[in-house]
Amino acid sequence: MTVAQSTTGTPARPSRLQAWWKGISIVFESRIATVGMALVFFWVLLGFISLFWTPYVPNDSDFTQNLPPNSVNWMGTDHLGRDIFSRLMAGTQVIVLKTRLPWGGISIPGGVAIWGVLGSVLLGSVLGLNAGYRAGWADQSIMQVLDALIAFPRIVLYLVVIAAFGQGDVVIILAIVVTGAPGVARLVRSLTFDIKTRDYIRAAETRGENIWYIMFVEILPNARGPLLVDSMLRVGYAIFMIGTLGFLGIGLPPPDPDWGSMVNEARKNIFINQWAVIWPSLAIASLVIGLNLFADGLREELTRYQK
Repeated sequence: MTVAQSTTGTPARPSRLQAWWKGISIVFESRIATVGMALVFFWVLLGFISLFWTPYVPNDSDFTQNLPPNSVNWMGTDHLGRDIFSRLMAGTQVIVLKTRLPWGGISIPGGVAIWGVLGSVLLGSVLGLNAGYRAGWADQSIMQVLDALIAFPRIVLYLVVIAAFGQGDVVIILAIVVTGAPGVARLVRSLTFDIKTRDYIRAAETRGENIWYIMFVEILPNARGPLLVDSMLRVGYAIFMIGTLGFLGIGLPPPDPDWGSMVNEARKNIFINQWAVIWPSLAIASLVIGLNLFADGLREELTRYQK
């Protein structure tokens, strides 16, 4: 007679939702990451609300020029009498929530900074994996080209891309990809050099697995921690660069307001109305600082968790 084995004491396997929440809860164990996430969430929420509602139409000159903050215009108005708070809300959209395509006025989810960093991570990961795993002539060829790109100041590469293709959301994304991919590739390459010496990589090679399978299934998932933290930092750099290009007058085109262009327009009247410069500057600074705090806190917690 067969006796069924007792399952008493066997831990239940956590559900996918529980495993997902355990990963997310790492963020709340760090005060730095929590503060950073709160700042980022504030701007994302504000941008999402602006898709459906703003106190006033962002581009309409409804009020007196250069008003200070008051009960009607909470952050005042700019030199054209436009409500600054409504323009700040609308400006969040093009950075983190939507990208305007040049074909028929179509917009896709995800802001210019998000798509730019995602593209640079994808391209940089492919190049870094091939350089680190294949080594030899492939490593030399790929890294020589990337080192040549890194030698140029980023602003110069941005200007070259914009001069070649003109202004537009897609062009800014392309510029972020071109300038960001070399740094991602160097990071992934260094991680690949370490990971490819592990026993499970040798086991995959012994099984005769395809080289692309080894790179993208065995190596890349084990490099996701540092790559995720680096990506968060790069989103902040991308937002800062978008603001810089907008300040120079070659950033995101109208009609949606851009925080950098708001600073550029308001600086001409800075002695009359300082608030029109201060508010968009604080918006850029707070969002970039929030992303940096979130990335730093997440890196500390991941490092502690791995130990």
